[in-house]
Amino acid sequence: MKKVVLAYSGGLDTSVAVAWLREKYDCEVVCLTVDVGGGSLREGVEKRAISAGASRAYVVDARERFVRDFVWPHLQANALYQGAYPLATALARPLIAQLLVEVARREGADAVAHGCTGKGNDQVRFDVAVHALDPGLEVVAPMRVGMGLTRDQEIDYAAERGIEIPITKASPYSIDVNLWGRSCETGVLEDPWVTPPPDAYEWTVAPSSAPEPVELVIEFEGGLPVAIDGERLDPVELVDRLHDLGGAHGVGRIDHVEDRLVGIKSREIYETPAATILHEAHRGLESLTLTKDTLRFNRTVANELAQLTYDGLWFSALHRDLRGYVASSQRVVSGEVRVRLDHGSAVLVGRRSPLSLYDKNLATYDTGDAFDHAAAVGFIGIFGLPLRVEAARHGAVGARYGAAWSWTDPLLSELPTTVTDPEPVAAG
Repeated sequence: MKKVVLAYSGGLDTSVAVAWLREKYDCEVVCLTVDVGGGSLREGVEKRAISAGASRAYVVDARERFVRDFVWPHLQANALYQGAYPLATALARPLIAQLLVEVARREGADAVAHGCTGKGNDQVRFDVAVHALDPGLEVVAPMRVGMGLTRDQEIDYAAERGIEIPITKASPYSIDVNLWGRSCETGVLEDPWVTPPPDAYEWTVAPSSAPEPVELVIEFEGGLPVAIDGERLDPVELVDRLHDLGGAHGVGRIDHVEDRLVGIKSREIYETPAATILHEAHRGLESLTLTKDTLRFNRTVANELAQLTYDGLWFSALHRDLRGYVASSQRVVSGEVRVRLDHGSAVLVGRRSPLSLYDKNLATYDTGDAFDHAAAVGFIGIFGLPLRVEAARHGAVGARYGAAWSWTDPLLSELPTTVTDPEPVAAG
């Protein structure tokens, strides 16, 4: 290995990894830092990379591309891992992996490196994505193959080599951030019975301390949010605006025990103000504009896309083709949604669309009802025909244990029942 491109955050681990890679493999190290928002870009990261021994430092502002090409397709799909996690960290990994490969090709490197441990999901995501894009590149993970220093040892290691590192109070948690979400784990959170302490949260106020509720109107075009309260915003601005609004109202706190790809359960605390608001709004608009069958099938696609993304299979053919289906299904998801931010909740309170499938004249029970009630009799007859035939041939299926129904064992005799008869009327 002659030259390696390292995914560099500017923190202690990756700063030490620069020197360790040079010493371990006698190779040149190029650092790549990708800004995906949310505070992921540390100030002075280029200078720190060079002081650590990097021969070159790349810093890429990928925020707009991250939202447009990675976040938006999953918002359109309503993809949440295990129905809860908006996939913030998982969505950023294929983007960073692609940039690692591109920098490696530009630099003529024969390897890339990342700072993941051997216990988490991200190592799989990076390794699999890199090899999908360039099978000839070697992937090195110092934290997984022998660097293995404690925090104090890393600080000493850096001091001995004159490496500039951020000296801050050690966090009791492992944290990852980007503009779509913040993840927090380890420490006291490893006991799923423990209530997350206040210091586990940074982006959201406690819901009990939130101000009075507010309402906002989010406009969508083709399943993508484009405006807030009538003001059109670019993707990053829109997410940042909702991030601030949601966080101020305590929206987006998620306490989730999830199944990691490597086979263990992990307790994660997520803060996703913008994602929580937008997923709620998007689902509400879809309920108005998509058919029942499309909505049903979309739930299957959402689960599959979430699983593929979580498992690091972004660059698979199935992932690509499912994204294509989602994009097609979203062509009619346009309109406005009104959301109330209320002490930790994002509540859908109104929706409207020029492409709405909702017809008030069919839905109303008041004057103007256009629904043909008499037609329901024939519909019920046809709809229930298979069940009537089944019951006639095989016997009715009872509620108890799924067994065939028997009138010798009725429910009525077992349930508390009162029977009231009218008072007898006196003769004459």
